[in-house]
Amino acid sequence: MSVTRISTRYAKSLIDLSIERGELEVVHNDIEYFIEATKNRDLYLMLKSPIINATKKQQALNAVFGSKMSKTTLAFLDICTRKGREKFLPEIAAAFNDQYNLYNKISTATIITATPLDAAAKEQIKAKLLGSDITMDKVDILTEVDPTIIGGFVIKIGDKLYDASIAHQLEEMKKDLIN
Repeated sequence: MSVTRISTRYAKSLIDLSIERGELEVVHNDIEYFIEATKNRDLYLMLKSPIINATKKQQALNAVFGSKMSKTTLAFLDICTRKGREKFLPEIAAAFNDQYNLYNKISTATIITATPLDAAAKEQIKAKLLGSDITMDKVDILTEVDPTIIGGFVIKIGDKLYDASIAHQLEEMKKDLIN
């Protein structure tokens, strides 16, 4: 079975369980914490290692997250470890976030500019995106700075890309001149 299929199924199970128990926000916060923690190389490699047995991994997860997560999330981590799916936990956590955003109708937009965006411009773009039909009810804005686009901006929403950068316009002009 593919990693995407496994992570989607386990994430769906966790989201359904947390909704049923009325703990969606608590579990979401736990998963956000887990995602941040797995940025630690040692924890990530421990989860992915086929050499470390499941019991050791369970003990490590309980030591790291035991006092910081809800019982539902800890039980989920325990089940994944017992089923041999601990190596997929980072992907399951990412899939959980995607499904959480869908459930709460939250779109994530990444805005790439040549210079840092100020708060007013960010809010203007957010208002325009909310007024359009390309986003859901809420929008999370992530910003990136990439000086190679020269000016303008690039917006990524899901699998859509809106490129209004000067670098893109220059490339289009170059193609037109060559043809």
